[in-house]
Amino acid sequence: MKSNPRTYIVSKKLDDFFSDVYAIMNFIGRFFRQLGPPYEWREIIRQCYMVGWKSLPLISVTSFVIGIVFTKQSRPSLAEFGATSWLPSLVAIAIFRALAPLVTALIAAGKVGSNIGAELGSMRVTEQIDAMEVSATNPFKFLVVSRVLATSLMLPVLMFYMAFISMVGAYLNILSNEDTSFTAFFIKALEKISFLDFFSSLIKTIVFGFSIGIIGCYQGYNATQGTQGVGRAANFAVVTSMFVVFIEEIIAVQITNWFR
Repeated sequence: MKSNPRTYIVSKKLDDFFSDVYAIMNFIGRFFRQLGPPYEWREIIRQCYMVGWKSLPLISVTSFVIGIVFTKQSRPSLAEFGATSWLPSLVAIAIFRALAPLVTALIAAGKVGSNIGAELGSMRVTEQIDAMEVSATNPFKFLVVSRVLATSLMLPVLMFYMAFISMVGAYLNILSNEDTSFTAFFIKALEKISFLDFFSSLIKTIVFGFSIGIIGCYQGYNATQGTQGVGRAANFAVVTSMFVVFIEEIIAVQITNWFR
């Protein structure tokens, strides 16, 4: 009896999917097994510089524009109800609870995730990682652990920086329409922000940073097929990271709402 070709294709895709899930889980488990000391401090600091400082120009421009545009778009709706005085609080809630963590993670997924995937992918296909494996250097600890730690540490810093710049952009837009002092604006804005908002955003960005780092490293570390594999690793790192970030954002919102 002949088997149905369509059934065979579906079965093969399921096998490939679960094989990939197993490989990713094994990769994550290997990361946590090698997380302990000794640490590659110089490489961790270098990666923090690459993730943090190199991302500041893009983060600064994006956050400033977000602050201005969101405030400008929100003003007419509040003005219809005579509630423009709520604008600083509305902007602060939107930025700290959602916009700053999510936009920072998406920018990092596009910029940092692709860079990690391409860098490790090129090292894999040019056999640099293989050369490290036969030397005294632990390539996984040096290349993967340092990068994942850097993304996990720097994304919360970038998120709070982005929130501040976005609030500055919002203040400038409000200042152009109303005579509001900088101090009064921030007092009004932050009075509705609770410790839960800061804490949840901090935890979210740590998780986002870990996901972006581990996905980029996984794709690059396991790249194959020469230069095409490098491009595929960089592309998959970006697409997969963004998808995972959105899923984690949905889960984080649900968990946060249980405590709110």
